[in-house]
Amino acid sequence: MSDENTRGNLPVGGSGQGSQPPYGTGPGYRTGTGRGTTRRKEAERQRALTTFALVDVAALVVMLGAVAVGFGPVWGSLGYLLPTVGGAVVGLGVAWVGAWRRFPAVVVTALAVLAYILFGGALALPHTTIAGVVPTLDTLRELLLGAVQGWKQFITTEAPMRSFPDLGVVPFLLMFVVALIAGTISWRAKHAVWALVPVIVGLVGVILLGTLDAALPIVQGLVISIVALLWGAVRVMEARVGTHSISTEASREATRRLRWYRVRTGATILTAAALAAGFTAPILMPDQDRMVLRETVVPPFDVHQFKSPLVAFRHYVKDAREEELFTVSDLPEGGRVRLATLDRYDGVVFDADGNGGDTGVYTRVGEEIATSSDDTPTAIDVTIEGYSGVWVPEIGNLTGVRWSGANAQAQTDGTYYNSTTSTAITTAGLNRGDTYTFNTLVPEAPDEDTLKKTRILPADLPETDAAAMPPGLPAKAMQFTGDETDPATKLFQIRDSLQANGVLSSGLENQAPSRPGHSAERIDTLVQQEDPIGDDEQFAVALALMARQAGIPARVVMGFYPDKDNTTYKEGEPWTVLGSDVHAWIEVPFQGYGWVAVDAIPEKKPQVQPEPKTEEVPKPPVLQDPEPPEEPDKAKAGSVEDDEKDETENDPFDWGLLGLILLAVGIPLLVIAGPIIAILAYKARRRAARRSAEQLADRVSGGWHEVVDVVTDLGTSVPSGATRRESAGVIAGAHGVPSTLTLAHRADATVFGRGEPTPADVESFWTEVDELVGGLRSNLSTRQKVGAALSLRSVWARLGGRRGVLAALGELGSRRTKESR
Repeated sequence: MSDENTRGNLPVGGSGQGSQPPYGTGPGYRTGTGRGTTRRKEAERQRALTTFALVDVAALVVMLGAVAVGFGPVWGSLGYLLPTVGGAVVGLGVAWVGAWRRFPAVVVTALAVLAYILFGGALALPHTTIAGVVPTLDTLRELLLGAVQGWKQFITTEAPMRSFPDLGVVPFLLMFVVALIAGTISWRAKHAVWALVPVIVGLVGVILLGTLDAALPIVQGLVISIVALLWGAVRVMEARVGTHSISTEASREATRRLRWYRVRTGATILTAAALAAGFTAPILMPDQDRMVLRETVVPPFDVHQFKSPLVAFRHYVKDAREEELFTVSDLPEGGRVRLATLDRYDGVVFDADGNGGDTGVYTRVGEEIATSSDDTPTAIDVTIEGYSGVWVPEIGNLTGVRWSGANAQAQTDGTYYNSTTSTAITTAGLNRGDTYTFNTLVPEAPDEDTLKKTRILPADLPETDAAAMPPGLPAKAMQFTGDETDPATKLFQIRDSLQANGVLSSGLENQAPSRPGHSAERIDTLVQQEDPIGDDEQFAVALALMARQAGIPARVVMGFYPDKDNTTYKEGEPWTVLGSDVHAWIEVPFQGYGWVAVDAIPEKKPQVQPEPKTEEVPKPPVLQDPEPPEEPDKAKAGSVEDDEKDETENDPFDWGLLGLILLAVGIPLLVIAGPIIAILAYKARRRAARRSAEQLADRVSGGWHEVVDVVTDLGTSVPSGATRRESAGVIAGAHGVPSTLTLAHRADATVFGRGEPTPADVESFWTEVDELVGGLRSNLSTRQKVGAALSLRSVWARLGGRRGVLAALGELGSRRTKESR
């Protein structure tokens, strides 16, 4: 029986039976990666070329395919197949090349980075490439930034991801890394089944990056489990059969039949068990929401950086009253254009909260926004004219936004939507000439009689501090509701009481004086008046705060809709929105209807008669003193200097972006180049220290050590503790360099001789060392030279191998224990 340890019926070590040949003798003794490549190295190199390697490929492809399916729901189309399948194929390809050529980890890492850059554009970012294949500078930039920032953007962006082609880097990179690690373990590790670990980690990663809607969880689990068990069984069987030497054709045939009989039987049993588990799991296990990162990670978007649009309400009513703000292609009957939903009041302003719960969160969205409704959305076009700002005018519940103006790309990248409050923002802002199309579902609003009979739902809205609440408002709310307990009845009692004596006025000409704003002082003045005077801004805020005092959740909405007497609006035709069409109302959650609009403004619009003008008696002219001469204007004198300073300060170059790019490029380069530079620097320093040792004899010894280390890095195992002549025999036998024996004799004569070597002897010895090393390297390929230069075999050998390291650590521990005593 042979001592060979096999994998794939190929030997991976051992030297057969018989006596051990002496160092440097015996025709079969070959080590290293030069001319005398060992059977162990040759067998390891061929692992990726065996029949069982195809079994590994088939198993990994099926399991990786099951993992990739998990991207389906979050992507929203079959577009995820290109980056995921492509990433898996490229990763397996790099792993196979590394196993076939026996590249060290550093070289495999460099190949992986190169493959990521070369193939990432065509598979993950084809829109940035030339002809969908050739990468460009934009491709490189997006690949590097995507590897660093893409993960955060992926989980904070509203699904489906197909609206964001730049995020294709995430599934590509995930499948690429998982396939690379799994393939490398499968073809290079002693136990191939450890490749299941990265596959399972990849599956968990896909789940965390996905949505609450799973793809085919039971099918995924069954496929991975069955393939993993079958693959493991084949591998174990291969190892058992490979440890025995088959001497006859009959025995080999019997072994093959037995092996495949076991495989078929095991496959049948596993398949039956898996199918039984698949059918019974949905019955025995209740449905549970799985944990995904996008449901737990709060998107890094701060809506508080933008000013509440409600503070500009009076501007639209007075200053922009006749100005055309924007045009919508169609406004459904009874529809309202929402600008912003405001749910937090601090005593000064009502603004958007967006911190989760019933205030929702703002997530990045694209041309499609996921919805659970089966209704067909309506497409509405908007053209911006005089309006400007970050708040996006829209209607209903959005299912997608598509920008088409001159600033479309920036607006697409900066679009965020809060599905809880139905509010959209674009950080790029809106200006004259911008156009966009949004798809929306407009819910049918119930009438007031229906709402009065409907239950109001609870909602978790930000509470207003007592100090920020208008002082007289709680008592006024109690006065309006009395002993009523039904929330819906109380809501309309407060609304009716405010409207009963309310006077609608925005302080325009021929209207009653009315101050703008909605601070606590302004709202307190409103509710304390016998005839409250104000407009939508004050009445909506007062109604919302009073409703909250009565235990009714309410929020304020600012937007636009045509009044009953509006003659410019016709249903089904484009409607140009004017500043005078601005309104504010509140929304309250009703069971079965969601948040429903409730108007707060009174209908009375009393006209104030202008006071009669009295004739004024002209006053006699008054002579004025002549004005003194003007002094030189220091501000103007320094204007040129200030302009130059402003131009310098307003440098258009984006240093932050440059720093981000350098960081994204520098970190991967540092990870790759750092170890390479460290290894080369260490070996250069080691050589310099040997050649410049204090004792001349030590320089000669150092020269011989340099030869041994170089040969060790080339792959030749020089036994530790061997004499120079014994080591020279190993080197000469492995590389066919007889001059090694001569150099060893000279080193012994110099070191152990009676006299001290001269500097000339040392230089001559090192010259021979350099010639010998140069000759060894001249027969190598470029790949072998690079591998030897970056190899750490000589360092490991100098440390004594694993035993030496463990012994050193043990000695260090004993020394520290003694010192502590």
